[in-house]
Amino acid sequence: MTGSREMFEEREGERRLENDPASMPTDGGIVFIGRIASPWITRESCPKNMHAARETGQPAVLTIDALYRDGLQGLERASHVIILSWLHHAPRDLIVQKPRHAAEARGVFSLRSPARPNPIGLHMVRLVALDQNTGRIDLDAIDVLDGTPVIDIKPYFASTDAISEATIEGRDEANRVRR
Repeated sequence: MTGSREMFEEREGERRLENDPASMPTDGGIVFIGRIASPWITRESCPKNMHAARETGQPAVLTIDALYRDGLQGLERASHVIILSWLHHAPRDLIVQKPRHAAEARGVFSLRSPARPNPIGLHMVRLVALDQNTGRIDLDAIDVLDGTPVIDIKPYFASTDAISEATIEGRDEANRVRR
């Protein structure tokens, strides 16, 4: 977590937790199964979401550690996968944040910011190529910094993962179905 306070400037209305979750005893043992090689080396250059990442046309590579490569068996059948990453540069004690684009501060659980008690990133990506022997997974794009650890991969199922009627009050999203 080195440099997380420097990467995330404080803004008016924000609040931090009394104790940083990074210094608390763990509830579970999360292991990193690989790392992402991306073109993004600074927070300023990194796209803020997958839509913006795809617009850059920059691909990425996820390399799975040798110990976990057998777990890739059958994944080549998926066109898209969900990657859960550990956003290791993000502060974990920021509980109320004020996004640059927002008029008011909001609780971390109402935002998609990387700064949160457990900085887990969620990325739906197109699987371009997979080599189980080397653990190399080529991705269409990614919205994380180079070297970001990965904690899990899951196949994306359009039949169960897509929820067309999902909304966020006050957010205008194209192609949204209202019911």
